[in-house]
Amino acid sequence: MSESGRTLTYRELNENSARFARVLHDLGLRKGDAFAFVSDNAPECFELYWAALRSGLYVTPVDRNLSPVDAAFIIHDSDSKVLVVSAGVRALAEALVPLTLQIADRFCFGGQIEGYRSYEDMRANIGVPLVQCPRGSDLLYSSGTTGRPMGMKSPLLQIEVDQPGDPTTSAIGSAYELTFSDVYLSPAPIYHAAPLRWCGAVHAYGGTVVVMEKFDAEEALRVIEQHFVTVAQMVPTMFVRMLQLPEAVRAKYDLSSLRSVVHAAAPCPPSVKKSMIDWVGMILNEYYSPTEGNGFTTISSDEWLTKPCSVGRSVLGTLHICDDEGTELPAGEVGTVYFEREDQPFEYHKDPEKTAAARHPDHPTWTAVGDHGFLDADGYLFLADRTAT
Repeated sequence: MSESGRTLTYRELNENSARFARVLHDLGLRKGDAFAFVSDNAPECFELYWAALRSGLYVTPVDRNLSPVDAAFIIHDSDSKVLVVSAGVRALAEALVPLTLQIADRFCFGGQIEGYRSYEDMRANIGVPLVQCPRGSDLLYSSGTTGRPMGMKSPLLQIEVDQPGDPTTSAIGSAYELTFSDVYLSPAPIYHAAPLRWCGAVHAYGGTVVVMEKFDAEEALRVIEQHFVTVAQMVPTMFVRMLQLPEAVRAKYDLSSLRSVVHAAAPCPPSVKKSMIDWVGMILNEYYSPTEGNGFTTISSDEWLTKPCSVGRSVLGTLHICDDEGTELPAGEVGTVYFEREDQPFEYHKDPEKTAAARHPDHPTWTAVGDHGFLDADGYLFLADRTAT
């Protein structure tokens, strides 16, 4: 953790996640069941995440900024049987107790909250690790800006946690050549899809994750220098805030350890992206991947300067652009963006109609999330809302 200096070693991550997986099993959770957590950025979040991944469970991180009613809706809708909270979100955690009476058990770390058992006390009791460790997954929810939040659920992989085969981990690792020597900076809230999944991918490759409790433009530069960060992931608003720092402030930090600055989540204004490339060099890498996890594209600085405003070519799933009837369109024509996969990559939790609507009418393994764009003759994807210069 960048501010507090707290650390979590791989041994601790392994042992603590195994213990919590045992606790969840003893509470009656079985493969396909779910639990939720609400927390500020803290190392324990990754113990919870890997407890799910090593026991065939779904884990739902809940936005700590939601109202108690909206947070309780997600906890209930995800069918979570256990809730874990941080003392850092005390007010929300206290308000959730009477709103989540269906929860079988509750735990709190970092302090005591009435209605919750101590996560630390539970963790201190060494249980027998589970013999079978089926791969679990996350069950993430949309922001709910156009209605109630909706869960996006991937099918559980038929592998053990220590076996290769997770497509997201593979796509991230191969696209950015992650290794055990990488130091990855995550400045965003862990409840978002990218921070949670990317930190997990870095763990899978044996790298070091440095998490900021909250983003601050100059603090991010200091952390990069202090920890010799090699890969950092940010969103365009973070770029804007760093570029607004006085030149003297930006110049005093050594960023030479960086080999890749990754960004996604929102359109990046071309002027901002060009300014970042001028500052940090040709190491700015953009990707596009919906929270549903149905595909993944990436583009380097070199490519982007040749193909401005593109989000790159696919490294997970074959791209298709189709009209409203599902007919595939030629290069240059705008339509719905589909990713083709071998299997159906996700469903909308408890909404079979929306799930069916996301599938191509003739190809059930082609899925779309409502984004529109076009492919050029070289296979580069341009999203319709990102083409204006």
